[in-house]
Amino acid sequence: MEMFHGKDVFAKVYHSLGMKLSAFTPETLKTPYIYQIVSQTPITVFAAPGAMYLSTILVLIVACLAEYTSASTYHEELHLQPLPQSALLATFSFQSNTTVSAFEQQNYNLFPRSLGQILQHTHAKELHLRFSLGRWDAQTWGARPRGGRREGGTGVELWAWVEADTDEEANSRWLALVNALSGLFCASLNFIDSTKTIRPRSTFEFEGTAPLSDNLHLLHGVLPHEVVCTENLTPFLKLLPCKGKAGISSLLDGHKLFDASWQTMAIDVRPICPSDGGECLVDIQQTVDMVLDLDRSMRPSKDPIPRPPPIESIACNTSKPYHSDDTCFPEIQAGERAWSIKEVFGTPFKGACPIGRPESGSTADVHLHVAPDREVRKEPASTNAVVGSTDASVRSYALSVETDLDLHLSAYSTQPSTDLNKPLLHAERTFSGHGQERGGVHTVLTNPSGNAVQIVYLESLPWYLKPYMHTLRAHATGAGADESPIQSTLYRPGIDRQRGAHLELHLTIPAASTVTLTYDFEKAILRYTEYPPDANRGFDVAPAIIRILPSDPAEIKSTYLRTTSLLLPLPTPDFSMPYNVIILTSTVIAMGFGSIFNLIMRRFVAADEVENSGLLVTLKERVQQRTAAIKQRFGGRGKDPGIKDKTATANGEAKKDR
Repeated sequence: MEMFHGKDVFAKVYHSLGMKLSAFTPETLKTPYIYQIVSQTPITVFAAPGAMYLSTILVLIVACLAEYTSASTYHEELHLQPLPQSALLATFSFQSNTTVSAFEQQNYNLFPRSLGQILQHTHAKELHLRFSLGRWDAQTWGARPRGGRREGGTGVELWAWVEADTDEEANSRWLALVNALSGLFCASLNFIDSTKTIRPRSTFEFEGTAPLSDNLHLLHGVLPHEVVCTENLTPFLKLLPCKGKAGISSLLDGHKLFDASWQTMAIDVRPICPSDGGECLVDIQQTVDMVLDLDRSMRPSKDPIPRPPPIESIACNTSKPYHSDDTCFPEIQAGERAWSIKEVFGTPFKGACPIGRPESGSTADVHLHVAPDREVRKEPASTNAVVGSTDASVRSYALSVETDLDLHLSAYSTQPSTDLNKPLLHAERTFSGHGQERGGVHTVLTNPSGNAVQIVYLESLPWYLKPYMHTLRAHATGAGADESPIQSTLYRPGIDRQRGAHLELHLTIPAASTVTLTYDFEKAILRYTEYPPDANRGFDVAPAIIRILPSDPAEIKSTYLRTTSLLLPLPTPDFSMPYNVIILTSTVIAMGFGSIFNLIMRRFVAADEVENSGLLVTLKERVQQRTAAIKQRFGGRGKDPGIKDKTATANGEAKKDR
């Protein structure tokens, strides 16, 4: 047999098709070639005798499978942007799709099969899932990435368009969807029941471009108490073609991601129909956005415990009068510190993900938003990874399949500025009032721009928080504060232990003004079985969702922001009282019942009334005899004459018997 090295032969086929090479077998291709595929190693191809024109057959293979893979694409990219106060914004994006016909035939190709089967079973046409942790500091970091459209509230948030003929059927498919996603992502989504589900009207928009049908139902649920951790990240990475082993996803390590000051993971599935009339696609976009603290992320892995640095390594302000050898006032950092990809994320880029790579040319995978005069050094230096960019403040790099890549950024004397990306709106939401019976909600919406802003304000309230809608007030301060900010109100009251309350408002925030939204509510008293183990901590209330409508008619996409979740204290009984009652009752019963039982059942007899038993006397004599024999053996001290006479008599009687 003649041997060929297939690394060069299959390189273009592998990259253009985006498929596993194990699919090319003699059974599937009906050729006289035998393929031996070894993972992560050069591929060896054995040609049978008489088999010629290898390149011709490979061209035929590509031609036959071109139609199968032409509509399925995969793309990933990473944007890195330094923020003030030694922070770094990292936004990961992974996008793939498949045709609707292939999706309906369960021929998913690059689309994750596990998620696709769930969507087909529950008839979900569009899905949006969020895992979020932390709080976005708009005052320091500026506007939210992606306009807040890929951001969720604290915990887990889910909304989907489900196709069903009736509301009951939609609810049944919604419960099946949340239970299936709960098992797929190792989350507590199965706790999203009817009490945590609402049907928003104007807050969320259908992002797909497919024609809408009349039997689509929008359902929304949120779990603000859910703790996002590594067990949610692992299923997220398994949905990617390279499973986090190559490409930009190789930087997603749980220790770094969940140590961030703010992070959110998003999964969005939507139907896309091209404007030229082509076949519609089922598109999935997975995003990870996080803000890292450079000082904390660059902490050495061998010493993860935060320790105060030596005083010699601290830049001290010597102008202070109390400065001395053992007293230091740290110098305020004027610029950005030096950092690298490996120092921040713990590893460099592990090559490029070969799935979906273009046949020719290079595609930018990493975009670095830094000043044009800041020095950026790539390692290894021989890597040809620089891709041209039209923006001078953005440097783009293309990853290579064969080699790793690390980027080193030098220190910079100027802090990054957020003047160009100021948020359109600031929102704060708190509880007011005191006592265990009633309270109030106080929301402050500030518009720093010079134009009025139209928003949709949504609150999903638990059933045990009962708002008084007649106390709803909206007060505006500033220019244009004469008119009422509330344009329309949609309120669906809650039902005890069946569904929560749903409040949706259309508001107009005047330019350079602040709107204060308040209302009162009453707290319900729960059954003792409905309290969680940490009842005194309080109950989490979902964040408010704010949709900022586009002011320009040419703009299609809206901007979203969410407030922080709230902690609601409810009237809580003293759960230590049952414990104390049980302990006291058990002690009294044990002492009282035990004493009475002994008095009734026991029989008290004097010692002289007990008759001598022959067996007892014999046993006592044998013990005495043994004791005497032992004493006699060890010197005969302390012998008892009575015992000696009895022993001699017994021995004499034994001799007479013999």
